[in-house]
Amino acid sequence: MARSFRASMPSRPAAGGEVTAADRAEAARRIVRVAADVRDDILRRGRRPQLRVPVRALSNVRYDPKSGYLEMLGRMATRTLSVTTVKTFAQTMRLLATTKLDLLDRDDIAGKREVYYNSKSWGECRFDEQSESDSLLDDIEAMLGVNREVLGYIPEERGGEVCGPLVVVDRDPGTGRPIRIDCTRLGTGAWSIPSRVEHLAFETSAKWVLVVETASLFQRLVHHRWYEQARCILISMSGVPTRACRRFVRRLADATRLPVLAFTDGDPYGYCNIYRTLKCGSGQAAHINRLFCVPQARYLGVTPQDILDYDLEDATHPLEEADVKRARDALKNDPFIRHHPPWQAALNQMLDMGVRIEQQAFAKHGLNHVMDVYLPDKLQRQNFLP
Repeated sequence: MARSFRASMPSRPAAGGEVTAADRAEAARRIVRVAADVRDDILRRGRRPQLRVPVRALSNVRYDPKSGYLEMLGRMATRTLSVTTVKTFAQTMRLLATTKLDLLDRDDIAGKREVYYNSKSWGECRFDEQSESDSLLDDIEAMLGVNREVLGYIPEERGGEVCGPLVVVDRDPGTGRPIRIDCTRLGTGAWSIPSRVEHLAFETSAKWVLVVETASLFQRLVHHRWYEQARCILISMSGVPTRACRRFVRRLADATRLPVLAFTDGDPYGYCNIYRTLKCGSGQAAHINRLFCVPQARYLGVTPQDILDYDLEDATHPLEEADVKRARDALKNDPFIRHHPPWQAALNQMLDMGVRIEQQAFAKHGLNHVMDVYLPDKLQRQNFLP
């Protein structure tokens, strides 16, 4: 099988780095500036205070092929204090204060669930549902232009799993001493990506990275130690990759300059949600895409053409109405899809065939067909989608 392959590498956006005291101080200054503007609206300008927040939507982004990610355009939403907005306005100011005083000034952390429960002491401006505090936290992140990890908010989702010829250099939180984690010496399991990854360093003899959507396929590859013959690092996304997972893959790819291939189900969700989010980010999170996407990634499969090439017609499922809608919406509105004719062709072929396919469909030819035949063949041909 092919041991290595070529991969086009777009120019890389700034990769960021470990959160420092200077980063936290700058974030605190930005919060103070927002608060000062609100105060000046009331006392100096004699008008109702306003908050300006970038519009977080696919309609307010463009795909920049040079940088390789979806970047935000200039549309802003102005929120003026009024009878109908007073609660949201108060929640915003209270959350900004909590962020500065309780997290940044004290170098502390909080999870999104803790933010929701912390608001229960805020009286009438408390959050009724966590979805409200989650959305407002995303708005504040975009308004300040600072990713929320810098603000002290930690992801609560699992970051994914890693196995293969990779040594992750972590550190003891008490002593600061380095801890070397060999991802080939974890018994029958894999290493779980932590919620904070900025401080990690990497050592590897691998030639490339394979990012896998489903946990079951990842476990099959790990069980058979497929990474040894393929000389690759295996990473499980378990669906849409979390922020920690995307940031980990990005930092790993930047540090090692290894090509990254993605392997998802052959359906609109796998293409336009999971892979697109990994590759170039999303409209909702366009303000931090430069840090949380992997522009160097390429798409290995499963493609609609694979259904024909690998005799899988009877291992497919009919497209559901939601699949058709998502595919057509991507063809019409997604800047990344609209920029790449090969993706337009793949989605149109899928719509014409009227079927979707899962990664596990290769088991039709035998449980290990995917790693014995399909993956080596795709790596040999190197016919990857952008």
